[in-house]
Amino acid sequence: MGSLSLEMDFQPSPMTPRSLAMTPRSLARRRLFPNVENKKQKVEQSGAGPRKNLQLEVMEPGLKNDGPSLDTILVNYLDTLTQRVNFHLGYPVNICYDHYATLAPLLQFHLNNCGDPFLQNTVDFHSKDFEVAVLDWFAQLWEIEKDQYWGYVTNGGTEGNLHGILLGRELLPEGILYASKDSHYSVFKAARMYRMDSETINTSVNGEMDYSDLRAKLLQNKDRPAIINVTIGTTFKGAIDDVDVILETLKDCGYSQDRFYIHCDAALCGLMTPFINNMISFKKPIGSVTISGHKFLGCPMPCGVQITRKSYINNLSTNVEYIASVDATISGSRNGLTPIFLWYSLSAKGQIGLQKDVKRCLDNAKYLKDRLQKEGISVMLNELSIIVVLERPRDHEFVRRWQLSCVKDMAHVIVMPGITREMLDNFISELVQQRKQWYKDGKAEAPCVGEDIGAQNCACSYHKIDYISP
Repeated sequence: MGSLSLEMDFQPSPMTPRSLAMTPRSLARRRLFPNVENKKQKVEQSGAGPRKNLQLEVMEPGLKNDGPSLDTILVNYLDTLTQRVNFHLGYPVNICYDHYATLAPLLQFHLNNCGDPFLQNTVDFHSKDFEVAVLDWFAQLWEIEKDQYWGYVTNGGTEGNLHGILLGRELLPEGILYASKDSHYSVFKAARMYRMDSETINTSVNGEMDYSDLRAKLLQNKDRPAIINVTIGTTFKGAIDDVDVILETLKDCGYSQDRFYIHCDAALCGLMTPFINNMISFKKPIGSVTISGHKFLGCPMPCGVQITRKSYINNLSTNVEYIASVDATISGSRNGLTPIFLWYSLSAKGQIGLQKDVKRCLDNAKYLKDRLQKEGISVMLNELSIIVVLERPRDHEFVRRWQLSCVKDMAHVIVMPGITREMLDNFISELVQQRKQWYKDGKAEAPCVGEDIGAQNCACSYHKIDYISP
């Protein structure tokens, strides 16, 4: 177990000259629904506009059906999703991958990785050997020895946060959970689920934790241990909490290492920062790290990776005779397909490929920020971030068309590996044209977002007087 190699018993189907001009998704469409290729029966399509919910019902076999067939419904659904790929800018999902065609034969098997990934199953339909290979890769990335770590492939970043914070609570039952107000909502969900006392820490305008506020609240609760959620890339602004500053603050406030636990929520940036600097490392006194596998790396199903110290896991482990295993996971039954997808992606890309993805995304994010700034649009980009925060577009239809995420008067674009310069240029061009219509008569003005992204980044009529671009 644990070797991350790329030896396969199956290979992708050979391409014919005709199929070379087709995308992997269109090839999959032909293979799945060969009889629908030339049929004209269509359900309503939304084109490049937002996808509309289909009015569906479960069909009863054998009964007369005047509507479209099952295959036709699915073909049209696939066509709509394929069209909408080029307008997916606001959420952290990498949809640029082709390995699903190679791995599709695995869908005929039910693979369940229930229990501890390091213990053998009593049945053969699992992928724990692939899972441990993935875990070993991340353990090396985050600098912890194989015999010192424990982890598992989760169903996503939220499960990783629930697991990491639960570990902290079990180790320090009287501990208080500290998390910045820009932390992912699952962190505060964990506090409610586990009935933990919590403190919300203020943030600076860029979304990073306010360390002076953390210090004040640590001193205020000095008689109780601290469980701290450190966000490596906040959900909306992409800010990175500084682990070293937090550790120094804990030390200055008199917290010894046996009186604090640090969980790092690195859902999006956990696969980026190791190729920029060494901020995530188990050589520091951190307790756990989680990432989302479907975000920067990319996977058809939500998934994630959770890594912690092996010495901590006994606090959660329970012997389950029914599955002949020890279980310390949140979910019990776990998707056995996702570890294979992660293993395949990591093996195909390698660290060099991931490093190239990181550089390209950072470059494209800066390109987008500079272009928007040149057009007089309020915009902010944090250091080491691929999340470009801009003024909220006035038209809801525009927001839906580009699938943007919005908070207050802000929207953001997350420049993932599948986002091309052409897509960004199309977005910028359309936004600039739409703004001319929204604000042409002077009755409406672009929102002021100085308090949200900093006065120096705001291009509203008030702030641009004081902050004129050089």
